[in-house]
Amino acid sequence: MLLRALLAAWNDTLPLAVFLDSRARKLLELPMGTKVFWVNASVSSRLKAEFRLRKMVRARDTLLCFHNLPPLLPSVARVVVFQQNRILLGNNSLFQFAWKARLRITCERFINHMFRHRVSEYIVQTPTMQRDLLQWYSAAGRSRAPTVNVLPFFDTIAGANVPGEFSHEWDFIYVADGEAHKNHRVLLEAWRLLAQEGLYPSLALTLTSRDDPLKLEVEAARAKVGLNIFNLGKLHRERVIELYKRTRAMIFPSTSESFGLPLIEATQLGVPILAPELDYVRDVCSPMHTFDPSSAISVARAVKRFLGCPEPVLSLRAPEEFWCELLQQNISV
Repeated sequence: MLLRALLAAWNDTLPLAVFLDSRARKLLELPMGTKVFWVNASVSSRLKAEFRLRKMVRARDTLLCFHNLPPLLPSVARVVVFQQNRILLGNNSLFQFAWKARLRITCERFINHMFRHRVSEYIVQTPTMQRDLLQWYSAAGRSRAPTVNVLPFFDTIAGANVPGEFSHEWDFIYVADGEAHKNHRVLLEAWRLLAQEGLYPSLALTLTSRDDPLKLEVEAARAKVGLNIFNLGKLHRERVIELYKRTRAMIFPSTSESFGLPLIEATQLGVPILAPELDYVRDVCSPMHTFDPSSAISVARAVKRFLGCPEPVLSLRAPEEFWCELLQQNISV
């Protein structure tokens, strides 16, 4: 979505060459006169693209690496890395990832670390991401800190500020794939806790075909406990926007984000947000309710507050009342 917005805003009078994943052919519209090189999802195609890139750039060019990684080969151009993947900074555990994902991320972390000296400038979208990147860079023992500019951008949702009637087909939505840091299992446990108290709020998910194990867990919980959770699958952005308009609130339990686009979209559309009390959240929105993302109980309590049935706090007793209740139970002291 971000790449589409940038390409649409490009000044056609300036020369532009792009190296793009071939799987995005039908998803992107390129400016007039753009030189495009399609790269297949293979090591050989990637290396071929790297050599072609090195050969064609000049010293006065700007090389924007939108895929979070520096170039594999030295470049005479001004190299700018748009760092939008916090996982590549090594702050997230890979324990819950599938082995193929762990292998890929480990290789990408290695590339990110080994070739960071080739980067002229980093661009991030939030102050939190800026702090994390500078900390990651300094951890390698380098004395010179890189230039890290905070440059957030977002393509405004059409009609976002136009008043309209929203339906409430869903109580909550969570727009996210099933990667480990998205924290679906804690969310699922929170819904189990709510069911134990007789609360069955509806929840719409957007898990993809890569999330089959998680989808099976959701289906099993629906069958066993009767949870009101449904997976709508991978949706195009237009359908996601319509989904926002049919929900009472967004719940977003992710433990780590570089930007949190759904939080921004929900804010533009005026959808209330329940999210963790974490820096990345406060960078981009003001949630209605917050919670501890590691605690299903905390998530469930936030949901109950939103639904208007908060848990009562503990009723405290005076020391005299403590002794009175204890001795009334005929317990010897």
